[in-house]
Amino acid sequence: MKIGRGAYLCFDGGVILLGVNIDHCATLRQARYRSAAGAPGGAVEPDPVALARRAELAGADGITAHLREDRRHIQDKDIWRLKESISTRLNLEMACTREMVKIALEVRPRAVCVVPENRTEVTTEGGLDVVAGREKVRACVEAMAEAGIEASLFIDPDEAQIELSAKLGAPVVELHTGAYSEAYATGRRQAEFQRLRLGAVRAHDLGLKVNAGHGINYVNIAEVRTLPHLHELNIGHSILSRALFTGIEEAVREMKARMNP
Repeated sequence: MKIGRGAYLCFDGGVILLGVNIDHCATLRQARYRSAAGAPGGAVEPDPVALARRAELAGADGITAHLREDRRHIQDKDIWRLKESISTRLNLEMACTREMVKIALEVRPRAVCVVPENRTEVTTEGGLDVVAGREKVRACVEAMAEAGIEASLFIDPDEAQIELSAKLGAPVVELHTGAYSEAYATGRRQAEFQRLRLGAVRAHDLGLKVNAGHGINYVNIAEVRTLPHLHELNIGHSILSRALFTGIEEAVREMKARMNP
């Protein structure tokens, strides 16, 4: 369903929201200032918290940051500073581990997104296997619900994963768009898009809020935004890459315009 000038209705009846992932700002910082990361007072650069605030001013609806177990980019201090500094919503991406659940319950972000982690990957590859890890995932979702934190599960658009996510009580799923993005210029594109479309419909029918993310850029957004029932897109790499040339404000404004033309 559309509203206005072609903007697609999201889960709650508004336009599609944009969560800006700032991880790779911290990746650049870590390349030089690994031992001083998170120091206050502008002692290191670039500062992911300063970037997050400028992204908000340009229209970002939320800030996403992944505190990895190996702390390769975002650091613990960054998460606390984000919680204290940003004015929108902090979405903490995290592995389904005791350590990360403990940190989430201490920081109390507005939302968490539970993702798989592989120490050898450069960035998250593939969705969380909810079926294989159902008891750990159940415990995490229940702990977040008790603390008033919205939990999202980052999953492939697979029916079994979607149905179990709903059964375990997760209020949100974030559909992994990586396979679609990688297939965008190939003959598999439409098949991967159909998987996402069917996944979004199934999730919505089960009462889940539908987010999506991974590999979304300024080109494929034209098709991604037509997925039904989209509530929010989480985009990082493409926006930060564009920001190197235009600045973060223009990069965010352009993506928002393409999401909701």
